[in-house]
Amino acid sequence: MRKKRVLAAMSGGVDSSVMAALLLEQGYEVIGATMRLWEESDEAAPEQKTSRTCCALSDVNDAKRVAEVLGIPHYTLNLKERFRTDVVDCFIAEYAAGRTPNPCINCNFSLKFDALLEKARMIECDYVATGHYARIEGEGGRWRLRKAADLTKDQSYVLYHLDQTTLPRVLFPLGSMTSKDETRRLAAAYGLPVASKKDSQDICFIPDGDYKAFLLRHAADLYRPGDIVHLDGRVIGKHSGIAFHTVGQRKGLGIAWSEPLFVVALDADKNQVIVGPSGAVFSNRLTAAKLHFVGARPAVGETWAVGARIRYSHKEAAATLTVDEAGQATVVFEEAQRAITPGQAVVFYDGDYVLGGGVIMQAR
Repeated sequence: MRKKRVLAAMSGGVDSSVMAALLLEQGYEVIGATMRLWEESDEAAPEQKTSRTCCALSDVNDAKRVAEVLGIPHYTLNLKERFRTDVVDCFIAEYAAGRTPNPCINCNFSLKFDALLEKARMIECDYVATGHYARIEGEGGRWRLRKAADLTKDQSYVLYHLDQTTLPRVLFPLGSMTSKDETRRLAAAYGLPVASKKDSQDICFIPDGDYKAFLLRHAADLYRPGDIVHLDGRVIGKHSGIAFHTVGQRKGLGIAWSEPLFVVALDADKNQVIVGPSGAVFSNRLTAAKLHFVGARPAVGETWAVGARIRYSHKEAAATLTVDEAGQATVVFEEAQRAITPGQAVVFYDGDYVLGGGVIMQAR
């Protein structure tokens, strides 16, 4: 009987390198693969180039070095076109529509699993493995997605799209790690050359963190000045484009007022930034679309009690979930939540287990 074969997604970082080493130790046949996704130097002017890019040549080389140490084959997959279409173009379009997207979720959905699972089938791999901190459990033919053992590193929020079709073919070897220090100790023990490499950025294709400059560089038409409007209807200032603002924002509005004002909503149709006092940023209800469920989904009109997380760094809050005939979810919180932001994901939990999630369309 041949060993189970795994396509290991190796980014060139510490986590994915240790992931590959653990798989070898567990007896799998491991094939390393690194995705070339984006380089600012592909399109930017020389003065705009940065040395830190997403899965750039330096990361590919790091992954190759790790593969050599581990004695496994390594391949580079050029997925730049798909990344631009499914992640970057979507990122820009969401900001243009007055929403604040989470590109990591689109990347996981379209590339790190969809594209890699396609590749795995082509080369007869049984599994795809990544360095995500989450756990998969299977019992009685049903599969569940669970938070990582180390809750400070838990990444289950960005994995809610995994379901009964994909979960049986995915491995998360780091899910049971108790700390990132443990991962780094293992990297050193395995003699991996990336043991001391720094962690990657949240938005990997904007390594300097200046998303406004990125948007202007790739979609200059987003510079569309308009009105800043108080909740009471008064025009009290001007903005340079709704894409450069987000719900809950206070700084950078350029408004002198008798009390602190925050962005309450963005109206793309009217090209307006709506502001109000701090209390107006709280909402106890949202609607979400593009729903995915790990297992069973609520029947139309059925109400589930869930813990709902409205952003990656947010803690779950007690809420009820109801899905309507159009396939949209209404989530009602027991306590109002601050800065529920259209474009972000809302993910539903039952304790440690992910039930599913969707994209926030509106807060009320």
